[in-house]
Amino acid sequence: MPFFDRLKDIFSHDRHSDDDTVKEKPVYYGTVTPYPNFNASDDTAILRRAIESKGVNEDVIIAVLVKRSNEQRQNIKAAYETENGRKLADDLKAVLTAHLEVICLALLMTPAHYDAYQLRKATKGLGTDEEVLTEILATRTNQEIQEIKKAFKQEYKTELEEVIKSETSGNYTKILLELLSGGRDESTRVDNDLVSKDTKTLLTLCEQGSKFNVSTFIDLMTKRSYPHLRKVLEAYSKQTDVKLPTVLKKELKGDTENCLIDLAKYAWNTPAVFAQKLVKALEKPGTCEKTLNRILVSRSEVDLKKIQEVYWNCHQRSLNDDIEKDTKEHYRKVLLSLCGAF
Repeated sequence: MPFFDRLKDIFSHDRHSDDDTVKEKPVYYGTVTPYPNFNASDDTAILRRAIESKGVNEDVIIAVLVKRSNEQRQNIKAAYETENGRKLADDLKAVLTAHLEVICLALLMTPAHYDAYQLRKATKGLGTDEEVLTEILATRTNQEIQEIKKAFKQEYKTELEEVIKSETSGNYTKILLELLSGGRDESTRVDNDLVSKDTKTLLTLCEQGSKFNVSTFIDLMTKRSYPHLRKVLEAYSKQTDVKLPTVLKKELKGDTENCLIDLAKYAWNTPAVFAQKLVKALEKPGTCEKTLNRILVSRSEVDLKKIQEVYWNCHQRSLNDDIEKDTKEHYRKVLLSLCGAF
C-alpha cells in the first residue's frame, strides 16, 4: 500500500488535531529531557577527564552529551571554554572519529545552527539535496525558521533566501521561499467553514487537468496550519476517489511535485514521515548515517517518541532493534541513547 495511503489507514489515531480546542499543556514526546541537578562546571570537569584519559572514554562523553538537554549543552560549552581556554568541539574533534565524532559535534550545536548547517550542506557542492531542504523548512515553526535564517547569516555570511534562489528554480524555489517567510498560520483551532472552502478549492484544482493552478495550491500548502490542512485532506479524501499524489504526479514534475507531495504528508502526520525516512535509512545497503543523525538529533526534543511509536505500528519491529542490528560500537550507543534506551 502506498505510504500516503498508509498514513490515512494506519495512523489516523495518532493525529491529535481532531480536537478543535486548545490543549493547555501539550504532551512532551521528546526522548531527551533536562538533567536534574544540572551543574555545567561539574560536567565540564567530567568531560575534560574523559577526553584526556588514556584511550579517551567515549562512554562518559556519550553519557554526558545525550543525557543533557540542548540548552544544558550550551551551558556546558560556555563553561568548558571559560575553564579550559579551549572549545569543547575542538577537543572532541581531536579525540573522536568517524560517525561518533559527527553526531557528538551535532549535539553541541543549537537547533538553529544545526538546521543552518544541514541547509548549507544541502545546497553546497554538486547537486542540491531537495529532500533535506523540504524536510527542515516544512517541519519548523515560524520562530524556528527566523532563528535558522539568523544562524545561517551568522555562520555563512549570506542570506539563506539568496542561496535558495541560486540553487533551486521554478515553482520549487517559490515554495521554499514561502516556507522561509515564516508565514504559516500556527493556530491549533480549526475553522470548519474555512475547511469546507479550502476543500472545494482543492477539489476544483484537481479537476482542472492541464490548467491546474499550482500557485493556488502552493498558497494553500504553505500558509494554512497543519491541523487545518489535515482536516482539508481528510475531507478531500471522502469526496473523491482521485488520490491527491496521483493528481500532483500527473500535472507537475520534478522538485515541485515531490515537495508538494511531501508537504501533504507532513501535514497529515509528521512523525510518520520521519519514521519512513528512518526505515529507508536503515534498510539501504549500507546504513545512511547522515539521515539517522539528522533526524535523531533534531527530533530528540520534539517528537522522537511518536516517531518510534509509528515506526513500530507500521513495521512491527522497533527502531531501537533496527539500530542495534545495523550500527556498531559507540556510534550505536549514542543513537540508542538518543532513543531513550539508556
